[in-house]
Amino acid sequence: MIVYLATKAEFREDVFGNAIADKVKEALQLSLNRSVSPNEYRSWENSLRCMGLVLEDTEIPHDTGVAIEFNVPNTGKRIDFILTGRQEDERSVAVIVELKQWEDVEATPLDAIVSTYVGGAHREVSHPSYQAWSYAMLLEDFNETVREDDIQLKPCAYLHNCRSGEVINAPHYSAHTQAAPAFLKADAAKLRDFVKKHVRHGDKGETMYRIRDGKIRPSKGLADHLASLLKGNQEFYLIDDQKVVFETAMHLAVRSSSKQKRVLVVNGGPGTGKSVVAINLLVELTQRRLNTQYVTKNSAPRAVFESKLAGTMTKSRISNLFVGSGKFTETEESFYDALIVDEAHRLNAKSGMFSNMGENQIKEIIHSAGCSVFFLDEDQQIHWKDIGERAEILKWAEKAGAEIHELTLESQFRCNGSDGYLAWTDHSLQIRETANPTLEQCNYEFKVCDSATELREHIRERNKISNRARMVAGYCWDWVTKKISPDGYDIVFLKEGFQARWNLTKDGSLWILSPDSVEEVGCIHTCQGLEIDYVGVIVGPDLVVRKGVVETRAAARSKMDASIKGYKKLLKEDPEAALEKADRIIKNTYRTLMTRGTKGCYLYSVDPETNEYFRKASVGALEAIFETAPEGEVDPQEAEALPFLVISEEEAAASSQAAPLVDLKIAAGAFSEGQLLTDCQWVELPDHIQVKPGFFVAQVIGESMNRKIPNGSWCLFGPPPVGSREGKIVLVQSQDIHDSETGGHYTVKVYRSEKVVDGDAWEHRSIRLEPMSSDVAFEPIVLDPEAFADFAVVGEFLGVIG
Repeated sequence: MIVYLATKAEFREDVFGNAIADKVKEALQLSLNRSVSPNEYRSWENSLRCMGLVLEDTEIPHDTGVAIEFNVPNTGKRIDFILTGRQEDERSVAVIVELKQWEDVEATPLDAIVSTYVGGAHREVSHPSYQAWSYAMLLEDFNETVREDDIQLKPCAYLHNCRSGEVINAPHYSAHTQAAPAFLKADAAKLRDFVKKHVRHGDKGETMYRIRDGKIRPSKGLADHLASLLKGNQEFYLIDDQKVVFETAMHLAVRSSSKQKRVLVVNGGPGTGKSVVAINLLVELTQRRLNTQYVTKNSAPRAVFESKLAGTMTKSRISNLFVGSGKFTETEESFYDALIVDEAHRLNAKSGMFSNMGENQIKEIIHSAGCSVFFLDEDQQIHWKDIGERAEILKWAEKAGAEIHELTLESQFRCNGSDGYLAWTDHSLQIRETANPTLEQCNYEFKVCDSATELREHIRERNKISNRARMVAGYCWDWVTKKISPDGYDIVFLKEGFQARWNLTKDGSLWILSPDSVEEVGCIHTCQGLEIDYVGVIVGPDLVVRKGVVETRAAARSKMDASIKGYKKLLKEDPEAALEKADRIIKNTYRTLMTRGTKGCYLYSVDPETNEYFRKASVGALEAIFETAPEGEVDPQEAEALPFLVISEEEAAASSQAAPLVDLKIAAGAFSEGQLLTDCQWVELPDHIQVKPGFFVAQVIGESMNRKIPNGSWCLFGPPPVGSREGKIVLVQSQDIHDSETGGHYTVKVYRSEKVVDGDAWEHRSIRLEPMSSDVAFEPIVLDPEAFADFAVVGEFLGVIG
């Protein structure tokens, strides 16, 4: 589709009459039935006016074709500007111009990636020369008319507001600027010469019409190139039921059409070879000259499998075959012969940077292809927005009238061929009960480490073998090195001398392949769908074990983690549903992390009780953990070690030294899971304590207040302080992040506040809950005015009593 097509003379008249932006806007609204933002409109005004000046040269034929906003086949992208005509030798030519309004550009260490201000923030985006070149390659590889008519494609980029070429034309990007030169603000004359060199005769846009109407089919050159990359690559060999799924999918794909759509759902757990089958399908379908693409929501699998096929970490000819799941919102029905959707459990409803495009990615994928193949593992849904479920896929397939098929990949190739380890992982995380409560019969190396430092040393040693060992962690630590402190560290355990950075600092989606990344810690977003030999998993405070029960705590996730965005909103609307969904996401996250290694997993939890749980779980010694007293009661054997006497309710009524023993499971570090305030026992305090109304006893767990309150201390609390709370140690309850029916989440911290005074009145501007830790780095909890309504001080710390 072409939004605007004219001759050079007509285009210049539209520019001179200040009508060009309006004409493009009207044509776009008419053809795509979508609105145009003010920023998009202004970009046309500015960029097209600059192109009008470039074309003010009599040596550029007046009947040269001018096309604006041409939709590139196989993508949701549009080429900004194309000039068509004939070369000196009469061969048809199309000059592709990628237009950018950028003023400043920053370099990144990533191939073909720069950073600039776009969409209201600094973002990493494709280098404009690479963009222009990739569009030319798309046309050459997929448009039969371009190949058969020998249409010459000449890509370039024009940054008409950018003064400095220090970054754009840096040696790091030379491979891309050589393929598609980049022209800056002062280079209008050079761009004009580039056009004149290639367009010697006009064609009135005839070449553009031929390109537009060309049949979309992968070239034999691309197909042969892709097949040669796969040949001999042992990582992509098919065995056992992988071969069955592959042949079935091929049979369905070649028989599908717009009149009879077919949908294949392939269920399979970690390591069943879903991605191996997907890549083989991509290669074979392309070899048969069918219009096919490999689709994932996450960019990491796309980048890694492309790199493994091409044998290089740089952008290549096959990059255009690997696409995101949000590019099908405007695709015509059955445009693709087949779409191969890996990691289908990660699909979302909405698409686009701001989740404001499309209706449902599953629906749009099925609509866009004759045959859709979805590789699925519902237990790897790790994001609040994930909708990829079997029932959802079948629903949209039925609505599309598609013929539905289902297969399952059973054999486990990851985790050293051990079904037992995967079953044990589900059992120990309490996702489901299995017949594998221990690892005794599993041919898989699993070790619980005493520290993150020990875990790192194991991974370093294992990585020396073949660069296939990495550390990963739950997203419980802010990514401060991204912008705030680039030279610092994200995950710091001062007590044991451990510090590390999150991934993505320089390797992007290829983090898992870069040799230097063994010193970094990966997150779920850069390792899901991929595999290594050995994985080291750091379990954060979002998953803890208490008395043998695995508990998940969404509030302990980093505020920078988008995977649980929406939790607080649902918590207020439907607390039970919110807690259930967060529990599933967090457990699925660790299940996924713990099953990335094909040969072994090393694990360390920042919570000692949790670490011990996994240690005992691995050898089947959980009986002692589960044989505990009922919830809310103190075990008689433990009571002997308490610094006070546990008494009955009747004894408490007759005693002046009685105080309730409240099982809050207080966490000195982050708000802990809510517990009932009313369901408690009574204790008798020593005579030297003058017990007053409102006093209660609770245990504080954690290191964030260890300068005042050692981890595990039994503490005496009084009623909330009257008057100023500034500088006092208080017990705080947050309604905002708890289940209101069970009493809330609690923390012990030093209270600080900032007030705004207006005459005789005042109000809080912010509240800070500060830690008092001597050897561990903890961040303060900062509450803004929106959170004040969901926050309460429920007690004042009076002292440690044991």
